[in-house]
Amino acid sequence: MIFRQLFDPQSSTYTYLLADSLTREAVLIDPVFEHARRDAALIGELDLKLLFTLETHVHADHVTGASLLKRRLGSKIALSKDSGAEGADRYLANRDLVAFGMRTLEARATPGHTSGCMSYVLDDRSRAFTGDALLIRGCGRTDFQQGSAPLLYRSVREQLFSLPDDCLLYPGHDYRGLTASSVGEEKKYNPRLALAILEADFTGYMTNLGLAHPKLMDVAVPANLRCGRPEKEDMSKAADTDWAPLAVTFAGIWELQPDWVAENPGRAQLLDVREPAEFTGSLGRIAGAKLIPLGSLTQRSSEIDKDKPVVVVCRSGARSAQATVMLKNAGFNRVANLAGGMLRWRAQHLPVEGGTD
Repeated sequence: MIFRQLFDPQSSTYTYLLADSLTREAVLIDPVFEHARRDAALIGELDLKLLFTLETHVHADHVTGASLLKRRLGSKIALSKDSGAEGADRYLANRDLVAFGMRTLEARATPGHTSGCMSYVLDDRSRAFTGDALLIRGCGRTDFQQGSAPLLYRSVREQLFSLPDDCLLYPGHDYRGLTASSVGEEKKYNPRLALAILEADFTGYMTNLGLAHPKLMDVAVPANLRCGRPEKEDMSKAADTDWAPLAVTFAGIWELQPDWVAENPGRAQLLDVREPAEFTGSLGRIAGAKLIPLGSLTQRSSEIDKDKPVVVVCRSGARSAQATVMLKNAGFNRVANLAGGMLRWRAQHLPVEGGTD
């Protein structure tokens, strides 16, 4: 099985990617709106087909990326039938199964943090994804969104502590940089929910937390009740990426394929960041490309027109990727890397000036 744990530092949210390594079918648990491009890029680079995005609950501290990923990748949205959310493709009940390839996740209702919390247990019970129901040495709050301390206490005891002690637990958040725990650890060491703690103790503890509401709650909850679908499309953010068929890599680099560049001369400035000897060397150069070696780019960026898109070129695409970052930092909004550089350009037998066969 393919497994990745991804992180949003703004909300300390974990997103989990699971895929069957044979069929390449995948699910994504708790995607974050701002990282939809990152997640889609990773799914593409791993050659996966995203079947479902799964929500552990209606989040109050970030907006889900489920709707964006559905639009980009054709994935379906699934979450608890008790969530109150509209626009999902599948509403899950306790013990429902979500299949991806030859693997399955079992949805276990774990209400208490919210009324619609779901945890997801892998078919061999080696991993469980607990959302905010059970955190590492903690748990989600119970003072809003139909939360209930007694209900959460029973959910954890019945649905999570009933799993094998060596089952790894992956939470929805962690604010200290911890990544995973186990059922056995939490049964022994969780200061709120360890087996030695009585329901009355837990309820008293949770009633007196006195936490402020999440800062984004008034934005996140209504958006997540729509499965992350924006009320209005923000076209201003799209303006920087709609000038060409761009793709973003998992590293966050916008790229263009060589054939589009060759078929659309003049649509963008071509910036070659190789050294002069390479520019006139065996690989040749693209007609009209301007040479500014990477080491000189910061000092000479004023020679580039900020009002016209820029495609950056080097030998393999590595130096030009760094150049796109430098140009972005210098205020260039429409910048892309030539995927594969001059090596791919020549491999596709696209026209060059100079060079050798």
